[in-house]
Amino acid sequence: MSKNKLPQRHYQLACVIPLLVIGLVNDPLKVQANPEQSFQNRITHTPNLFAQKFPDNGDPKGRRRTGTSRRDGCPQLKTPITALVPGEEKNNKSFLGLTVAEYPTFWVYVPELPTNLRSGEFVLQDEQGNDIYRTSLKLPSKTGTIGISLPSRSQYALKQNSKYHWFFRVYCSDSKNKSEYFFVDAWLLRVALTPNLQQQLKTKKSGEYKVYAANNLWYDAITNLAQLRRTHSDMSTLAEDWTNLFKAVDLEELASAPILQLDNLQQ
Repeated sequence: MSKNKLPQRHYQLACVIPLLVIGLVNDPLKVQANPEQSFQNRITHTPNLFAQKFPDNGDPKGRRRTGTSRRDGCPQLKTPITALVPGEEKNNKSFLGLTVAEYPTFWVYVPELPTNLRSGEFVLQDEQGNDIYRTSLKLPSKTGTIGISLPSRSQYALKQNSKYHWFFRVYCSDSKNKSEYFFVDAWLLRVALTPNLQQQLKTKKSGEYKVYAANNLWYDAITNLAQLRRTHSDMSTLAEDWTNLFKAVDLEELASAPILQLDNLQQ
């Protein structure tokens, strides 16, 4: 046998190993034994994803912040209650965000409240001011971000191409007098889930919030990202994108607040 010629068995190995290496380079997820690592690889931080501001969607108007000044018998709060919605207060622009969800979730930042301020209410109305959904809330005792989900029942389903007005109230006493309260309010427009968007979401198997954000679907973006942060709280990429999402609506100072479970929602 020639000195330069490999034995048949060695020759076969020499051919297979380079092909194996090429396969691993082309598809690195196949060698991830830990499913958490696989998820981490699919969720990659994109610094410029939320660089654009969520656009103003025109009339009608709302109130994104409340509580830093006295209102009747209500105390003064150090930090305002804030509806987590797109808009610009300084230019008196609208606080109208988009969604494709039939039963969306509405997000609010609740600051530290006096111990007697634990009673709240969420109200959703159609454009004519008719109630769609109304529920009492027992508010958490600590500062944080809360999500109020519309129950998945047919009578609450949002119609496509329709605007809805929502209110979040914090009552200033536990008495039966409900005339004194802090409130924020904003608007929502449900739009159609187009075939193009469906394809984008199907392609993006993890981190759908990036697709929602790129299509200016605020309610869907924040809800999806909040859900991911609850289940993958140790992932720095999700924390960074959460901060960038808040930056996109000029609410960066609230991004560090914990996401709280509102388990005692009264329905």
